Amino acid sequence: MRILAADVLDGLGLNPDQDFEPIILDKAGDGPALVLEQKAAALWGAGIGWPGFVKVADSHIGARFIAPDAEQIVRIRQRHPHLKPMSLPASTYRSQDNAIESVGLWSLILVRPDLADETVYQLTRALHQSESALAGQLAQARYTTAQNTVEQVPPQRLHPGVVRYYRETGLLQ
Repeated sequence: MRILAADVLDGLGLNPDQDFEPIILDKAGDGPALVLEQKAAALWGAGIGWPGFVKVADSHIGARFIAPDAEQIVRIRQRHPHLKPMSLPASTYRSQDNAIESVGLWSLILVRPDLADETVYQLTRALHQSESALAGQLAQARYTTAQNTVEQVPPQRLHPGVVRYYRETGLLQ
C-alpha cells in the first residue's frame, strides 16, 4: 500500500516526506485507532470494503473520502501508467452515497518461484475459472482477472504454471 500511496501522491506532485507528516505503521490494522483517537488526521487504505475504512466509517466520527478528480487521475496515470482507473461503488461504506472514482491496482497472488508448476497451474485455473463467482462475493475481485494480469505483468515475470494456463486459454501466445 505504501508504494501505491507514493505513486498516487507523486502523480499529484506531492512528496509524503515533505508535504505530510507520515505515520508508518507496522500493521495496517493499527491505523483506524489512530484516526479515532485523533492521533492521525487521515488513513490511507486500499480495496473495496477495506476493514480500516469500515471501522472509521462506522465509528461515531464517520468518514469523508478524498479521491483525485478526473484531471488528477489523468496526471497520476501519465506519470504512473501501471495504475488503472477504478471505481468504489456507492454505499460501499456508511454514508458514502455516490461512487468514488480513483486509481489503483488489482490483487495478485505471489508464489515462490520453486513452487511446482502443476500446483501453480491448478491454482491459476481454479482462480480464473471462478472470476465471476469471486467478483460476486468480493467487489474488488472484479479487477483480479486473467486479462488484467496478462496486460500488466510481463510474461517473463509469470510463473511457468501461470504461463501454461494462459497459453491454453489463448491469453498468451
